[in-house]
Amino acid sequence: MASLSDAELNAMTQEERAKALGMTTEQLTGKSLYIEFDEDAEDRFTYPWAPDVDFNKRTEIDTDNMTTTEVNSKIRDLMAEGYGTIVLKNPRGKHSLGVGILSRLNLIIEGSTGYFGVGLIDGPNVRINGRVGWSCAENMMSGTVVVEKNAGSTFGAAMRGGDLVCKGSVGSRTGIDQKGGTIIVGGDVGALTGFMMQRGRMVICGNAGKNLGDSMYDGTIYVGGEIKSFGVDAVTAELTDLDKAWLTRKLTQYGLMPEKGVDHFTKVVAGKQLWNYDNLEPNEKKLIL
Repeated sequence: MASLSDAELNAMTQEERAKALGMTTEQLTGKSLYIEFDEDAEDRFTYPWAPDVDFNKRTEIDTDNMTTTEVNSKIRDLMAEGYGTIVLKNPRGKHSLGVGILSRLNLIIEGSTGYFGVGLIDGPNVRINGRVGWSCAENMMSGTVVVEKNAGSTFGAAMRGGDLVCKGSVGSRTGIDQKGGTIIVGGDVGALTGFMMQRGRMVICGNAGKNLGDSMYDGTIYVGGEIKSFGVDAVTAELTDLDKAWLTRKLTQYGLMPEKGVDHFTKVVAGKQLWNYDNLEPNEKKLIL
């Protein structure tokens, strides 16, 4: 592919960019989700019930002797009072902290969380200064989540949008059933990363475990280190100038840009042989699997 100038990249439409990145733009079939937004806040796309918070209004919660339910209820009470920056101290690895936040919020967790942390969120910016357990940011819809240390398995499961970043290493099945958004891992990932991936992008700065991208339908995975093995229907593709420009911008944004740049990354996409799997003959199915 010929080198593209910054002007040419900026002049491309969203559909042209998606095509150049090898992604599919057709709508998936199935039921659609309808959400009624507040007409007076259409520029911010907030929910009608979302509280009006001020990021400069800051408070702290000492969660040491609180249950998870008490902590999550306290977060909602403080948001209703207009607090836009909330710091959770002494989380002690509690499970399901910060789930279901459907509003703008700066949430800072000073410590480590357990399973299912900050899941089902749509809008907040979260920074976790410790580690996270299994299924962090499951079904995340928008916003940012940055984990400073390591993460457990099924990181970003069924994620739909936003940026999910782990600066350390992550367990197996990272981004399983990912439907959108971006997952960035500064270290290594375990086996079956990108399993049944449907949309979105994933960046792995370190090494990837066995069966990378197994049964992926669409989306793109970038790997900076070694790949133990590819899963069914996962294939390599050309790393284009558009890929390199996007990788440079994203990794620089989160302080994860490698010293040697991004030219060494391997791009992995769906081979699309499984798209019509049910219509294949038995002997053809065996060849694919």
